[in-house]
Formats: sequence, C-alpha cells, structure tokens
Amino acid sequence: MRIRTAGVVALFALALAASGCGGDSDKPAAKESPKAAGGKLVIWADDKRTAALKPFAEKFGTENGVTVEVQAVSKDLQTNFVTASQQGSGPDVVVGAHDWIGNLVQNGAIEPVQLAAAQKSAFNETAIKAVTFNGQLFGVPYAQENLALIRNTELAPEAPKTIEDLVASGKKLKAEKKATETLCLQVGQNGDAYHIYPLYTSAGGYLFGAAANGDYDPKDLGVGKPASIEAFKKIGALGEKGEGVLKRSIADTNSIATFTGKKCAYLVSGPWAVADVKKANIKYDISAIPGFAGGKEAQPFVGVQAFYVAAKGKNKALAQEFVANYTTTPELAVALYNAEPRPPALTAALDQVKGSDPDLAKFQEAGRNGQVLPAIPAMAAIWDPFGKAEAAVIGGADPTSTITAAGKTISGQIK
Repeated sequence: MRIRTAGVVALFALALAASGCGGDSDKPAAKESPKAAGGKLVIWADDKRTAALKPFAEKFGTENGVTVEVQAVSKDLQTNFVTASQQGSGPDVVVGAHDWIGNLVQNGAIEPVQLAAAQKSAFNETAIKAVTFNGQLFGVPYAQENLALIRNTELAPEAPKTIEDLVASGKKLKAEKKATETLCLQVGQNGDAYHIYPLYTSAGGYLFGAAANGDYDPKDLGVGKPASIEAFKKIGALGEKGEGVLKRSIADTNSIATFTGKKCAYLVSGPWAVADVKKANIKYDISAIPGFAGGKEAQPFVGVQAFYVAAKGKNKALAQEFVANYTTTPELAVALYNAEPRPPALTAALDQVKGSDPDLAKFQEAGRNGQVLPAIPAMAAIWDPFGKAEAAVIGGADPTSTITAAGKTISGQIK
C-alpha cells in the first residue's frame, strides 16, 4: 500500500476496447463465452481468501469447462502483481484493497469491470464509490471495513463521548492499577497514518481536498497547512511528553495483544481484532472513536476489498465473466466473510450474516461518517512521511516544523 511506482502507462484505449464504458446500462452485463476462450483462469489472493475462493473457483471452472487456479501470494501482493503485469506473467484476476486502484491504473495493470446498473445497486453505495476511479468502475467490492473503539466493558462500562473522557477514564484505571495503558492505538516507531487519522480529522486536519466532481484533489494537499499543524499539536499533547496516551511502544505487533491481555480498556482497531478479543473471553462493546471536545467528529477511513480484472491477463473474457457475474453472488460473499469476518459489501450477503453477528452493525455505525480511503496515486506519497511525522510528534518533536517538513516531502513526491 505504501509503494509508489513511477511511470504512467496508456491504459484507457485498451481498457475501453475490452470492457466498454463501465457498464451503467440496465441490461445484464454482456457475456462473451468463456468456453470459447478456453485455457486457464489464474487468480491471485492472500492466504486467508485463497482457501475460501478455491471451491467457488473450481465450481466456476466445471460450469464453464475451463481450469481455474487460485494462487496464494503471502507478501507484497500489490507490488508483485504490478511487477508480474509489466513482465507479462501476472494472473487474470487479483484480489486486494481498493486504495491500490490509483497505482494499478497508473501502471496499466487493471481494466474497468462491466456491471449492469442492477448489479451495482446490489452493493453498498460507499463500496461502489470506493472502487470507482476517474468515473469508471475498476473492481467488484466484496467487503468493507473501518476502525472503531473496542472497549473492555468490565473496565469501562460506558462509551466515552470525547477523547478527553477516554483519557480521564484510562488514567483512573491506571491509578487504580487496573490497567497499565490508557489507550491501545497502534503507532510504532514509524507511525501509522491509518490508525491516527480519526484523531487527525477531529482536530481539523485533512489529507486532500475535493475536486469539483467530488473526487479527491491531489493539488489540494492538507498536510503542512495550518489546520494540520494545529491537529498535530493536539495529537502531540496526547504523546509521550504530554498525557502519555499515545506511545510509539504501542505498535501493530502488540496493540491487540495488550488489550486482550487486559492491560488497557480501550482499543482502536477493526473487525480483524474481534476474533482475538473473543478468544481472550473479554466482555466488550464497539462504538465510534470519540473526537476531541469541541472538535469535529472523528472520521475513520473506510476501506474496501475487491476483485480486479488484470489488463494484461491471458484470458480477459473469462476474467470479466468471473468478476462481473460470479463474485457478485451472496454465496461467495458469505464464504469470504466466514473466512475473515469483515462486513460484506453486497447487501444481500450482509443481511444473511448480520443476524448472527451484531458486531457488524456496530462497526458500520462507527464508520457512518467515515471517509473513503483515497485511491488516487498521490496517496502513495502520504503514508511514509505522514507516519514518520506522527511518530516524531508523539515522541515529543515540534509539531509545526515536523508537519511542515512532511508536507513539503509529500508535495515533492506527488507528480
């Protein structure tokens, strides 16, 4: 997600020729016979999704008289896909996060997907928005996620209304030796822009402004502007030389474990943390991440997982058929949910599973005012400088000079 690959490859003539204009008609998506195409369909996914996909891929292969292979790529899936695409050795379909789209389009690695209007309307509107880039649909979403506040209800029975309420409650628990940390929000030595973003927005900061069409505008960079400096002053006040609430020692490797070990009452995390929380037999509840008193609402990023058609795949007609007319089924969406419980983007699938999992509705409510994670190529320039600036400020560095410098670095990387 944090890799920026330079070089713009002309894609749209090929994409439009292969895929039409994004498929907004009310007619079903056109089906070119995959049997006529023959050959093999190759799908790349991560380890968890590979196992869930295999039985559906085999069924698709049997129904269409083709061979389907689902291959697990354990590390750096996006980077490996771009490299393989450029070398002509990539898959036909890839499964990944929606914020890859800008980079993948820029590198000519994916092409638009054809969905009928009725198919698109079956998905959560935010999920469809997330996979739409430059006015075209570039993927089929199957899950969406956002951060929330997970609370140990034995230590903290009531959800805090503000960060200040959370800090007061956490400090009281520490004074009573019922906890050793106030808040488990992962920072680490290099920072974590994704997890700090709700507090950054509550304090008035933003990453990119909006263009006239509503898309993120890379020319309007908020990092380094006065509002971002003021936001980081508030974040710094919660840091190691301030309230001691935010710490670089709380990282992606230990934030959930610190919470499940009952060392803190509050955890900022996503649906992926719930399994560990349940395993630890912790009584918990889920609510929105609180913002600063007198500030704006805290806005978490909303992320989407999706299926993409490779622009340079060897069997694109078959890939379009699989992505447009097979990954849009509730059965597959529910299977992926069972493999890793993130809220399905397909409304019918969400309706099937939410009755047995009340946490889904709570996460959705916590992300009600969330911001779709920017998928524009410029976002790749944000992660590293922003994260390192965050870690420095939390460690006690001057917010004004640190964030101003980060803004200049990011601006210099945006082409």
